[in-house]
Amino acid sequence: MGHVISVRGSRAQVGFPAPTPLSHARPTVGSFLSMKAVDSTIVGVVTAVESDSGPHGYRAKAHVDLTGEIVRTADGSAQFRRGVTVFPAIGDAAEALSSDGLRVVYGSSASRTIRIGHIAQNRDVPALVDYDSLLSKHFAVVGSTGVGKSSGVAVILNAMMAADAGLRVLVLDSHNEYGRSFGERALVTGAGDLRLPFWMFNFEEMTDVIYGGRPAVPDEVDILAELIPLAKSHYQSYKVSGERPALARRTVRSGGFTADTPTPYLIQDLMALIDERMGKLENRASRMTHHRLLARIEAIKNDPRYGFMFENANVGGDTMASVLSRLFRLDGDGRQVTVLRLATLPGEAVDAVVCVTLRLAFEFGLWSDGALPLLIVCEEAHRYASADPSVGFAPARRSLSRIAKEGRKYGVHLGLVSQRPAELDPTIISQCSTLFAMRMTNEADQALLRSATSDIAAHLLDLVPGLGTGDVIGLGEAMPLSTRLHFETLPAARVPSSEMTVGRPETGSLGGDELVRTVIDRWRRATSGQSLVEEEAPALVPDAERPSILRAPASDHGPGAPTPLLQQARASILKR
Repeated sequence: MGHVISVRGSRAQVGFPAPTPLSHARPTVGSFLSMKAVDSTIVGVVTAVESDSGPHGYRAKAHVDLTGEIVRTADGSAQFRRGVTVFPAIGDAAEALSSDGLRVVYGSSASRTIRIGHIAQNRDVPALVDYDSLLSKHFAVVGSTGVGKSSGVAVILNAMMAADAGLRVLVLDSHNEYGRSFGERALVTGAGDLRLPFWMFNFEEMTDVIYGGRPAVPDEVDILAELIPLAKSHYQSYKVSGERPALARRTVRSGGFTADTPTPYLIQDLMALIDERMGKLENRASRMTHHRLLARIEAIKNDPRYGFMFENANVGGDTMASVLSRLFRLDGDGRQVTVLRLATLPGEAVDAVVCVTLRLAFEFGLWSDGALPLLIVCEEAHRYASADPSVGFAPARRSLSRIAKEGRKYGVHLGLVSQRPAELDPTIISQCSTLFAMRMTNEADQALLRSATSDIAAHLLDLVPGLGTGDVIGLGEAMPLSTRLHFETLPAARVPSSEMTVGRPETGSLGGDELVRTVIDRWRRATSGQSLVEEEAPALVPDAERPSILRAPASDHGPGAPTPLLQQARASILKR
C-alpha cells in the first residue's frame, strides 16, 4: 500500500503513491497497518490521512500510531504484545493488517475473556474483553442519549454473568429500562415489592428521607440523634424480656447503640419518646419543634409511596438477613442480577435509597471478606456523584467514592453509566480502568475522557462525535488493544426500554376523556395506594338532604335527646 517516510518516537508517517481502489483495503482513520521488522511485525493504527504533493512523489500520507508488535513464541505461534522494541525504518513497506493479524491482536491471552461484539474493521473478528480486568478494576460506559448505551450495558452484563456463575449484579435502574434485558437471570424489584426497613438507614439517610432532600431543621435533628439510640435500646430490652413496659415508667438508656447502628426499632417507640419529651417541656417554642417533628414522621410513615420502608414499622423483627439476601441475590435461586427500579420510588427518597444500597454493598463486602464478587451498576451516575460538591446528596457521593477507591479489596466492583461524564466526580471516573465511549458531541465530556485515559491510542477519542448507534471506542486495561468496535445486537425482546412505553396503546386508541381519566387514576394511585377516579361525577345533593352530625336521623330518640352521632362528635372534641 505504501512506505514509511517518517518516524518520530511512537509515531510514523506512511506515504501512498496513488488512491487505493474501492475493491481493496483502504488506509483510513481507525484502520490498522503492518510493517515488517527483522523478527516481528509492527502494528500501527491510522489516526489521520491527508493529501501530499511533496518531493517524494506520494499522493497521500497517513499518520500512524505504533501500538505494538506481533512476535513468534517458542512453539511457533503468533502473539501480540503492546509496545514496540524495533522501530520501522524509512522505506519499509506498509500494508493493511490481515484478518489473521487482527485475530492475533484481539485474541486476548487472558484466561477468561468475554465477547461483547465485533471489531469495526472486520465483522468476522470478535471483540474480546478480559473479564477479570473488567470486573476487578471497574469500568464505565458513557455516551449521549439514544446511542445504544443501555443495550451495550446489557450486552456486557449478560456476557459477564455467562462467564462467571458466582457473580452477583445489582443494577440501579433510574428509568426502569432493564426489567426484561436479563430474562430468567433477573429479579426485578421496585416500590411494590421492595423491602428496605427504615432502621437499616443510617442517620444521614433517615434525615434525608424525613425532610425530602431539603435542608434539615437543626433542633429537630438534635432530637432525632438523641432519641433514635434510645428507641433501639428500648426495642432490644423489650425483645430480651418479652415485656413491653410503658416508656414513661422506665429510664431508657442508649445501651451502646448509635443512630447509625443497623439494628431494629419501632417507629412508634421513637414517636412515643418524642411525645413524652414534649409533654415535659414548658417552653412553647420547644414544644412546637417536637410537634413539627412528630408531624413529619407521621406524614411520611402514612405515605403509601414509602411503604417499602414503613410497611411493618410497628411490628418489629430483624429482617436484615433476608433483605440482604434478596437485594444481592444470595438466596441461591439461580438468579444473578437484581434490577432495582428507582423510578417507582418517591423522587425525594431516591438519593437516600441509592446511598443505603451502596453503603450496604460495601459493608457486606467488608464484613464478609469479599466472599462473593458483587458488581454495582449505577445508571445516571452523575446524579449521585456530581463534580459539583454542592449538588446532590453528599453521603451518596461518599458511598460511591468509597466503592470506587476501596471496593475491589472486598469484592465490591463498580460499573458507571452516564450521558454526561463531565458532570461526574473526576476522582470516581478516574478509578475506572476500562472505558467504553459512545457518541458524544459535548466538548467538556470529550475533554474529560482524554484526561481520564493514559492509553497511547487516546487519539481514538477524536472519533467519538461521529460514531454510529451501537459503535463504541473501547479503551483501557480490559481491552487487548484500544479500538473501535460494535456491540452485539440484542434480541428485540431483550432490548432495554422504559416500562412507561412498553405496551403503550397506539395513538388514538384511547378517547380523550378515557385517556385523561387513566392518567388521573395513575397519578392519584401513586400517592394514595388506591383508585380515586369515580365512574361518574356524583350529582349535587341539596343542602336539606345532606347528612349532618347535628341533624338527628330518623330514630326513636325523643325531642332534645342527644343523638349517637352528636355524642360521638362531642366525645372526640373533648378527647382532643
